[in-house]
Amino acid sequence: MSAPLRNIVVLISGAGSNLQALMRAAQQEQWEQRLQARIAAVVSNRSDAPGLALARTAGLACELLDHTEYPSRHAFDAALMTRIDAHQPTLVLLAGFMRILTPEFVRHYEGRLINIHPSLLPAFTGLHTHRRALEAGCKVAGATVHRVTAELDHGPILAQAAVPVMPDDSPETLAARVRAAEHQIYPQAVREWLQTR
Repeated sequence: MSAPLRNIVVLISGAGSNLQALMRAAQQEQWEQRLQARIAAVVSNRSDAPGLALARTAGLACELLDHTEYPSRHAFDAALMTRIDAHQPTLVLLAGFMRILTPEFVRHYEGRLINIHPSLLPAFTGLHTHRRALEAGCKVAGATVHRVTAELDHGPILAQAAVPVMPDDSPETLAARVRAAEHQIYPQAVREWLQTR
């Protein structure tokens, strides 16, 4: 008798390009057969997130939880935990989920909550990373996969990828180059996490 599949829940707020990269890797690398893991559900806090359509097309369970309908960050996070826990997740992945999470939420998923951030952490935590990298005169930029802790964008680093900053880069062109690196290292980091557990 085979072991039960380990469920992954992915949280998104936007286009879902990292979700797409994760879905592609899960299919091509046969995560269900080789790692006993699957992307079980996608949750978004925005009804207009294009990533939800991607997930529905792939036949994944989709959940919408509009943060504007909750009176506080704590109330939203409590409802979000209930939705996530219904899928019994082994791993919760933040893939462009544009919410600062409460310490209670982070503690609830301690050790199994992972994020992708568009900078070489610890540099440029928070927002507007590409503009800030250009303003600082950086010669390289990149992306970081890290475990989530209560301190924003400061958890233990699981993977990083550096990309060159070109003399004529704009925040948009640099973002596109960094995004391509994200799509490589996020599935890789998730795969390695699953292989060691």
